[in-house]
Amino acid sequence: MAQEPAYMALYRRGELRERAETAVTRLSDCQVCPRDCQVDRLADKTAVCQNGRYARVASFAPHFGEEDCLRRTGGSGTIFFSGCNLRCVFCQNFDISQGRSGAPVLPEQLAEMMLRLQAMGCHNINFVTPEHVVPQALEALVIAVERGLRLPIVYNTSAYDSLDSLRLLDGVVDIYMPDFKFWDSDLAFRYLKARDYPEVARQAVKEMQRQVGPLQMDEQGVAQRGVLLRHLVMPGHVQDTAAVMRFLAEEVSPDTFVNLMAQYYPAGKVSAQKYPELNQRLHREEFSRARQAAEAAGIRRFDERRRHRLLWMM
Repeated sequence: MAQEPAYMALYRRGELRERAETAVTRLSDCQVCPRDCQVDRLADKTAVCQNGRYARVASFAPHFGEEDCLRRTGGSGTIFFSGCNLRCVFCQNFDISQGRSGAPVLPEQLAEMMLRLQAMGCHNINFVTPEHVVPQALEALVIAVERGLRLPIVYNTSAYDSLDSLRLLDGVVDIYMPDFKFWDSDLAFRYLKARDYPEVARQAVKEMQRQVGPLQMDEQGVAQRGVLLRHLVMPGHVQDTAAVMRFLAEEVSPDTFVNLMAQYYPAGKVSAQKYPELNQRLHREEFSRARQAAEAAGIRRFDERRRHRLLWMM
């Protein structure tokens, strides 16, 4: 039998509502993410993430392209938040992250999306790019739980998260799914427009591990709790992958469940004129070296099925 979602204990004590109220008040001088824009989002002011008082949502639906342990037979209940606190030049969801896709939703509307995904048979609620809307997500979660939500929460993030926001999520999130992008700060500045990204991501992943530990699954192979880390291998930067894998094995856990992703393709602002070094697909040999680097670092758990499928597609 699937275990009860983490947030239920907080809800029974009244602490889930308290967390949500605390988070929402912080929007008045926004430091929800590491950008520390300090704008008054309660007054609907916006800055880097382009979200004001209410979260903007691009889409929500059962997703069957996620990792096996998240999607299984019912799909992962994804809610794609619009806007982002990074400016990845290669973003494969550029219209959602840096365009004006999506519309603001009230807390009641966001709660209803969660409940509809549950009714569709999804295995979890998967918040995609939630770093900048933690207060709004918590606010809506309280309403959804009151109306019968009982699915685990997946926090699907770039890992550019503030520790304050992550601490508000302690005991709320069941599965953290950070995407650790770059280890080198110069690469992070060039491609993400955030020189502090590597240090922020390292601290964020450690905090996630402290809260939920290594990924655990039930007898059907459905993820229940823990950290599932993604890493997109970039053409020409296998050495960066090796550094990330060493960090995971040595400072987080060699049992970190890792999805090495091979599906990079030129997108966003990447072209022959802009960022020409990224204007190519990942070579099979590069991905093989990335995998070897992960194993050499001591990583023991991989999303094997997804890996083999991606290699077949290359």
